[in-house]
Amino acid sequence: MKKFMLRRLGVAHEPGSFKPSLQDCMEAVLEQSDTLANDVLLGLAASIAPIRSKSIQLIQNPAGKAAIEHLGLHAAAFKASFGTHLRASLYGGDIHRSQSQPLRFDDFQFLEEEQIDANIEFALTQQEIAMAVDDVLPTLNGMMSSLLGWMTVQPHLNPLKPDAFVYALRESLVEHVPKDDARTAIMTPAAGMLGVSMRQLYKEIAEWLRTQGVEPVAPTLPSGGQGAQAKPVENSVTRTLLTLDKLRRLLSGELDAGPLNGNIKDFTHTVPASFVALEDMKLMEPMMKRLSARANQAAIPKASADAGGMLDPVVQQEKSKSKKLGRELGEEVVRLMLENLTQDHRMMGGVRKKLKQLEPVLMALSQSDARFFSERQHPARQFMDKITSRSLAFTSEDQPGYAHFQKALENAVNVLSGSGGDAPAFARVLRKLEEGWAREEHEQRQRAEEAARGLLHAEQRNLLAQRMSEDFAERLKNKKVPEIVSVFLRGPWAQVVAESQLKCADGAADADGYLSLVDDLIWSVQLRLARRNRARLVDMVPAMLVKMRQGLGLISYPEERIPVFFDELITFHEQAFEGARSTSASETAAESAEALPAVEMSPVETVGIPEDDFWMADNEAAESGFVKGTGDTTAEVEESEVPDPIAQEAWSAHTLITGSWVDLALGGQWVRAQLTWASPHKTLFMFISAGGMAHSMSRRTMDRLRGLSLIRLISDGRVVDHALDAVAQAALRNDLEKSSGSS
Repeated sequence: MKKFMLRRLGVAHEPGSFKPSLQDCMEAVLEQSDTLANDVLLGLAASIAPIRSKSIQLIQNPAGKAAIEHLGLHAAAFKASFGTHLRASLYGGDIHRSQSQPLRFDDFQFLEEEQIDANIEFALTQQEIAMAVDDVLPTLNGMMSSLLGWMTVQPHLNPLKPDAFVYALRESLVEHVPKDDARTAIMTPAAGMLGVSMRQLYKEIAEWLRTQGVEPVAPTLPSGGQGAQAKPVENSVTRTLLTLDKLRRLLSGELDAGPLNGNIKDFTHTVPASFVALEDMKLMEPMMKRLSARANQAAIPKASADAGGMLDPVVQQEKSKSKKLGRELGEEVVRLMLENLTQDHRMMGGVRKKLKQLEPVLMALSQSDARFFSERQHPARQFMDKITSRSLAFTSEDQPGYAHFQKALENAVNVLSGSGGDAPAFARVLRKLEEGWAREEHEQRQRAEEAARGLLHAEQRNLLAQRMSEDFAERLKNKKVPEIVSVFLRGPWAQVVAESQLKCADGAADADGYLSLVDDLIWSVQLRLARRNRARLVDMVPAMLVKMRQGLGLISYPEERIPVFFDELITFHEQAFEGARSTSASETAAESAEALPAVEMSPVETVGIPEDDFWMADNEAAESGFVKGTGDTTAEVEESEVPDPIAQEAWSAHTLITGSWVDLALGGQWVRAQLTWASPHKTLFMFISAGGMAHSMSRRTMDRLRGLSLIRLISDGRVVDHALDAVAQAALRNDLEKSSGSS
């Protein structure tokens, strides 16, 4: 892009005092939207020109040529559309997120053909742009993470990530080239041309930020090893045979011929799981042909049977082939499932070995009950889910509790192997395991339930305190009140009033008089008003100090902070008497303020509660193991493998689900813990680690820890589900390769 963009962005040879904000950066990019769109139009026009560069692909599709000519005639409108959609994408954030979410297996069978085409089209555009900017994007991610205030690289939070431009390009082309065949013909070339321009833009934006004093944060480098999840091995089958449309047709039963073989339709739910492992058997291409043949046979009338009721020999032969295919396919589904599990090194070797021993049992189950893969509530599926998820609690084989878990698993596998392993057998074994776990963890669960109740109460109090704080702010408007009093009312005292109201069984708004104290306190520190009625001030102060101490005790407000506020408050009251200190007030204050603590913070900072802090009473914090912030953790934790670094980029406190496993840095060590409870508003989370230890934290604290790489997602607990979700992704990749090969 020889557009002298650097000059327009204001790149300097020496860093200046001005540091751009996030909005400055986004607006600088939006100023280049016309340039980006124009590069796309020029590139498309060159692709149909009689004389062109060898590096430009020729577009011969008539519909594509017509679309390019149309865009050339309406260039101004296209550039305006691109700029509008790019702005919406950069500032809207979530607008394009739904289109770039990975396909889920459970939803896949319900996709319409148009949705499949849209997914393929969007993914093709992503692929072209990703290849173009792959080498410059990491630097920009580091710069933008620094601009956002993160200490580690957070690629998914970069508003300038390629997906934003993919969304803008696709929406603009949909708007100006509504015909699918014409748009498909030019989408990939247009994406490639946009990618080239974006590469230059990314380089120049990064350089511009660097010259303005922005330094990139260091990336979190993956080290692989035991913590990393095994990734499926691609082979020729996954690359060429499985496509989105074939998978959808199989899952929906569209290719089923009806009476030929009732079981084969059930097996279509398990077909996707076996694709990755079928390379050696070379079954998939014949299977596709047979299934298509079965669909054609649906037109054969039932009259083809003879008078004796015998089926046509061709139909009988097809039925026999379908049965054989169903049997072989079921076996491969089991083999692939166990292969994926045994390669997942998040589980201990002993667990993986025992799961492998279930192969004969699951093989037999696949022949008699195909619901194992199609129904998540099937007893065998539930058994596999519970075992694999629970096994993630252990990080080493010498960890307390592991030997007992391993022994229980061995007994379960032995029972299933001896019983034949049908659905009732799995149900009995799982019930026995869960009963044993429930007995062992009875006290732990009781403590966790009590802690959860305390956390729920804390969330309710904090939400109510926020509303109280806003109400107190309104009362303070246009009043000359000392800052420390304002901070006290909007922080600690809002918590006191909220706690009082929550504990009031009869629903009274101010049973303890803590709310009415607010107006009295505001009046007492307005010198002009207090000096007019000193007698009232003398009568009010002693009782006020007593009630404030009583209320602060209700929320376990730190004792060392109370004298700081009381001393400042008495100082203001003294001014109302022009130096003549009230005797009763002085005595009360003296009882409260024995000696001020040696603190580095100002009185205002000492007394207040930061707006982003979640206030917890001492007993609530103790019962739930509340982590108040990074002070409860340490950055000097031992280095260990980074589990699935790609997954680390995608998760957040908002997306974390109950049952997820994390590694949490506590006291210089990594602790494996499971999320067992999240509050209704997702402001509080409670994890349970080995021995039933509770660790709770607010959403803000979790976000801070995540930014410091002091909490890491290990798994969301849905090990089996993700094995099936990977199938849809494999199908999408194959469609991309198929589309790329045919273009």
